[in-house]
Amino acid sequence: MTQRVFVSGVFDLLHSGHVAFFKQAAAYGELTVAVGSDRTVYELRGHRPVNPEAERLFMVEAVKYVSDAFISSGSGVLDFEPELRAHRPDRFIVTEEANIPAKRRLCADLGIEYQVLKREPYGDLPARSSTALRRIDRIPYRIDLAGGWLDQPYVSKHPPGAVITLSIEPTVNFNERSGMATSTRNRALDLWGPRLPADDPERLAQILFCYDNPPGSNPISGSQDAIGITMPGLNYAYYEGDYWPARIDALGDEAALRFVEEALYLVPLGPRGPAYDVLSDTHIDRHGAKDLSEAAANCWGAIGDGDLPAFGAAMRAGFEAQVAMFPNMLTPMLAEMIDRYRDAALGWKVSGAGGGGYLILAADHPIERAFQIEARRVLG
Repeated sequence: MTQRVFVSGVFDLLHSGHVAFFKQAAAYGELTVAVGSDRTVYELRGHRPVNPEAERLFMVEAVKYVSDAFISSGSGVLDFEPELRAHRPDRFIVTEEANIPAKRRLCADLGIEYQVLKREPYGDLPARSSTALRRIDRIPYRIDLAGGWLDQPYVSKHPPGAVITLSIEPTVNFNERSGMATSTRNRALDLWGPRLPADDPERLAQILFCYDNPPGSNPISGSQDAIGITMPGLNYAYYEGDYWPARIDALGDEAALRFVEEALYLVPLGPRGPAYDVLSDTHIDRHGAKDLSEAAANCWGAIGDGDLPAFGAAMRAGFEAQVAMFPNMLTPMLAEMIDRYRDAALGWKVSGAGGGGYLILAADHPIERAFQIEARRVLG
């Protein structure tokens, strides 16, 4: 009996990578494709797709590997759930970037086999992504590797310390509320359009920080987001009780960037829910801020030395210091995911303020069902 296979996605700017994924999935059985609606894309990514849903559906249906396709009727990251429950396929297939716990749990509840495929180009064709093909996504994202929260004066008024940011190329569509500075990035798009201006990167960071926090803003978005977006490579922003760092030490040599690119693996958790409040029940004190500051300093030293075990240990120490002050960062779902990967990783943290986003792992070998990022380098 022919197996029934189900996949979901946006499939904007249909390209060879999409077709290769359909071909891989169809090898397991008769393929049904759930296409995300324009409304859902806007909810998750903060912008509408380039191609409207009717056009995207037409193009997906035209691919010979696809037996059936439709626009998903639900919303959010599980927008396909009503149709999945109705179809009850034998197998649900996702790529590494789309693999989140909520999808796995839904399939387990419905008795559907869940499978994660590595995204691979077909034959000798180049790797493609919708993000890379869309001009709007030339604005970088950022990862905070250690020290996050020290860009807030109510934390760094205790022992000062640094936030380490890594500016990354937009090779992945990161959802809104995922801890990858998406809201500040949207402000950069409002301010400058699809590309950063040719100007001093620190000056751009100051402009973006001010634009992101007009008079009366509460709470104030930390300046690490603006720094990570506009300043390439790795940056060590040292805070002494102010919103803007006292100094920024930049590191952009190839060895350091290659080190972090090869060390980091991201596991999707899904976006934070609208009711998530990381600022309730906080325990911010001198001891916690000191631990966070020391972890960031150790992380920076490990990057400079190319010491992967020390890098992983510093990431984990920084995350534990964050959780001690902001307990809501460690949700039950995140704790479950950490336990799943604990023996495979040297260290871990969660993107941004937690509550969803991405589990960021440091490892000396490939991590199953995780993907890697590309650091943004200085041009010229």
